[in-house]
Amino acid sequence: MTNLTPNSSFSVTLRLKIPNRVGMLASVTQAIALTGGNIGQIDLIEQNRHNSIRDITVDAASGEHGETIVNSVKELTDIQVINVYDRTFNLHEGGKISIASRIPIKTVSDLAMAYTPGVGRICQAIAQKPEEVYRLTIKQNTVAIVTDGSAVLGLGNLGPEAALPVMEGKAMLFKEFADIDAFPICLDTQDTEEIIRAVKNIAPVFGGVNLEDIAAPRCFEIEQRLQSELDIPIFHDDQNGTAIVTLAALLNALKLVNKSINQIRIVINGAGAAGIAVARLLRKAGAEQIWMCDSQGIISTNRTDLNPEKLEFAVKAQGTLVGATQGADVFIGLSKPGVLTPEMVKSMTKDAIVFAMANPIPEIQPELAPKNVAIMATGRSDYPNQINNVLAFPGVFRGALDCRSKVITSNMCLEAAKAIASLVNTSDLNREYIIPSVFDNRVASAVAAAVKQAARADGNAQA
Repeated sequence: MTNLTPNSSFSVTLRLKIPNRVGMLASVTQAIALTGGNIGQIDLIEQNRHNSIRDITVDAASGEHGETIVNSVKELTDIQVINVYDRTFNLHEGGKISIASRIPIKTVSDLAMAYTPGVGRICQAIAQKPEEVYRLTIKQNTVAIVTDGSAVLGLGNLGPEAALPVMEGKAMLFKEFADIDAFPICLDTQDTEEIIRAVKNIAPVFGGVNLEDIAAPRCFEIEQRLQSELDIPIFHDDQNGTAIVTLAALLNALKLVNKSINQIRIVINGAGAAGIAVARLLRKAGAEQIWMCDSQGIISTNRTDLNPEKLEFAVKAQGTLVGATQGADVFIGLSKPGVLTPEMVKSMTKDAIVFAMANPIPEIQPELAPKNVAIMATGRSDYPNQINNVLAFPGVFRGALDCRSKVITSNMCLEAAKAIASLVNTSDLNREYIIPSVFDNRVASAVAAAVKQAARADGNAQA
């Protein structure tokens, strides 16, 4: 497999003592370059007549690659490595989020109104009219990010503590992109009934619940049950967020190759939570030929090992992923690194569309994609066309909270996808730009507006 591109998630900063002689700094940069590091910022910390102390930031492709780069510098004569900082670990020290008060408390009267005795009046008002909780507390702008740690990123069942950094990051994104106050709830249970009970018990505080990194098939029942038993929107981002952004990218990709969604054959590799949700939303958008594959091959009507979710997409065809890709128009990967070979892609149609979204290593490296691939997308930020859920979930919840929708429906997801796709102008659309940047400040508001309109059309809006 092609070497991965260095990126900031594996970046290190080396603090070096370098003699003030011609060529010494150049020897450092050459050593880094020869080991494949990508040099970023170089800061001069201190300098005298004899030596300079510099911080050099370097992106690596993996933890092991970072160690190789550092060792190559340590081997240089007269260069002293004072310290090495892992920038990602440094960023996470102490956690990434905090709670801040909206209202300053500087006087006795401030305290009397914000807390006892004045707060008692607010409690009584809510007890008499429960709907006032949305006006008088944080509930109207607060989301619980709930996980059991059973499917953390692509890393597997790591448990609740190890899932916390992801949930903190999610909370940051909610605040940054939609000004929503979200808080991580990492449950120390993987029992379906206990998870449902726990979420129902904390629901009075929150205006919505974002389920995250809960393994399939358990996640399907948890989402369905919570949505039917609570009166606030429930959204499993691994399912629905992925589906929204995938559909948005596909709609624009199909424009480029001049194909219609109802005439193409789509292969989805990976039949977990994300794969099933993507297939459902693509079908709602008009896709008629979807072949799903799991680790056992094509999800066929002849198989006896299928759960109800997989049975929804069982087809008459049988065989492996190799056979499924032959003549396919679109490949969507939500599976494992390296499972899609260049030979398999060559067997697809002309102007093939390949979304290889396994992270951090995709099903096929973009560098290996053959010439019949018209459009390539991945889940990585260092390649064009990143399929990233942050394009969806902040705006989806912003819209749902603003209109007080009790649910997030498939129609709301469909309209969210169309809104994201519409932000790429036809004149700007090209094979390396089918989806907006995650930093496009139009995205969350466009998605929120589409979600609110769909909620009102469905009769789910309460405000």
